[in-house]
Amino acid sequence: MRFTLRLRKIKPRRKTINRKSHRPEPMEPSSSSEWKLTVTEQDQRAVESEVFHIYHLLYNIPPNSQSVMLELQRDKHIEFLDNGLRHLGPSYTVLDSNRPWICYWILHSIALLGDSVDFGLECNAIDFLSRCQDRDGGYGGGPGQMPHLATTYAAVNSLITLGGHRSLASINRRKIHSFLRRMKHISGGFSMHDGGEVDVRACYTAISVASILNILDEELVQGVGNYIVSCQTYEGGIAGEPGSEAHGGYTFCGLATMILIDEVNRLDLANLTDWLVFRQGVEGGFQGRTNKLVDGCYSFWQGGAAMLIQRLHASTGDRHNSMGSNEDSTSSELSDDEEEGMPTYYAYRCRASFSNSCAAAICSLVLTGGRRVQR
Repeated sequence: MRFTLRLRKIKPRRKTINRKSHRPEPMEPSSSSEWKLTVTEQDQRAVESEVFHIYHLLYNIPPNSQSVMLELQRDKHIEFLDNGLRHLGPSYTVLDSNRPWICYWILHSIALLGDSVDFGLECNAIDFLSRCQDRDGGYGGGPGQMPHLATTYAAVNSLITLGGHRSLASINRRKIHSFLRRMKHISGGFSMHDGGEVDVRACYTAISVASILNILDEELVQGVGNYIVSCQTYEGGIAGEPGSEAHGGYTFCGLATMILIDEVNRLDLANLTDWLVFRQGVEGGFQGRTNKLVDGCYSFWQGGAAMLIQRLHASTGDRHNSMGSNEDSTSSELSDDEEEGMPTYYAYRCRASFSNSCAAAICSLVLTGGRRVQR
């Protein structure tokens, strides 16, 4: 059977011409060509409307009432936090692998509010975190769970926030150093856990823990700066890994890490600052990424990064002021006393090898947060 293909000549359409202007008349909008809001734009407008409504209500009430509404209910917060450290409801079971983080969030918040927990609760927290410490170094998300850099960061900072001989003596610095070395990756970064993901968050938690425990050495620092620089994007922010999108949390982690290893000037700080300030929405809050909604957590991440940059600018004229020639050593030797369980390191602090006074202030801001450890 033979098929014949016949082509039909199509007569071209004549354009409607406006005789006065000799230009095509504008097309009438059709349902298919009408502009519609995207889902993201709809969500953004909904958030703006809700926030502006609250602002409007606040603006139109008497000044005395405004003060009451804006006052931090400190005592109620402390009561809530104290109860949370004692007992949490069944809905929190999903956070079973994040229990040191719950301790950190609560203890850190209580310290920021200028209060402390009672002796019994402090002892319970130390005992619990000690049971989270792995026999080969690092802390897991709960007793018997594998060690993880994030929960190690949370546990160490919780114990330092509590302070005191018993709390600090419970941290096995030698084994944590061994754990950090095992997590070191050939890329220069760190794995979050054995066989886990490698990202900027891992770099920050590893370097900050090593720094505050005074066990930071060249082996841990090697390649970290290169890895983080490779994560800074064309937008200016820092992504979790090379080739990903700039993100508020990773930007804070990357910036803080570069400060801790004294390589912050390798970053494009001007571009990073531009990206950072444009993450603040008209509502007043911060978004974590471009074209995302504002979120309370990013007031911390983006706000923290902004504070670090502010400290860097404030220290520009005094960058070369040393903190003392005797403190410039990068040694991370552990004493024989520590091997016998006798802690000689009450003065947990940021590495003095940061070549300016700004770094020490930033390190205390980022890492200790709450009460200072007695020296």
